Amino acid sequence: MPVVVVVNPKGGVGKSTLSTNVAGYYARQGHPVILGDTDRQQSARLWLGLRPPAARTIGVWDASADEIAKPPKGRTHAVLDTPAGLHGRRLNDVLKLADRIIVPLQPSVFDIFATRAFLDQLAAHRHAAGVQVGIVGMRVDARTKAAEHLHHFVDSLGFPVLGYLRDTQNYVHLAAHGLTLFDVAPARVARDLEQWQGICSWLDA
Repeated sequence: MPVVVVVNPKGGVGKSTLSTNVAGYYARQGHPVILGDTDRQQSARLWLGLRPPAARTIGVWDASADEIAKPPKGRTHAVLDTPAGLHGRRLNDVLKLADRIIVPLQPSVFDIFATRAFLDQLAAHRHAAGVQVGIVGMRVDARTKAAEHLHHFVDSLGFPVLGYLRDTQNYVHLAAHGLTLFDVAPARVARDLEQWQGICSWLDA
């Protein structure tokens, strides 16, 4: 079972947005997918509770800040959301579960400096465990100097940039109803789906 872990110890970078939409993408592809959350606030579980019955099913992966249950049988894909401040043994335990790791990163100098040590650790883990790691630029315009600086920074670590997601209320409005970009008419979110093409190709590879 492929397990995608969305992680960045810095808070407020868009981990839950990425996690729910990755799960939504897998569900749209017809994969029996589960979504877990190791944050004490359990935002992903709350989001699942808002999901309408008519939407494609996304199962619950029982996970908490203290324990992650084995993925239930009958599921083929798993996504794990993680909290801010994850470090030390707990971070290592979460990383060991991953087949793929997505790091949401905003293109400000403050965010880059705040996550530099974590990304260095992740680079070492990737080489040791053979895990695929990708970076997603959050709330960024790919045409800006900020995006260019972010790209140069992650290139220096050998990580691919899977895509840049713009700052839009589409994610906020859909999340409030337990939905993702992949649950609504494509024409409604065409620009955002275009930005997800690189992420989706990486997930399918």
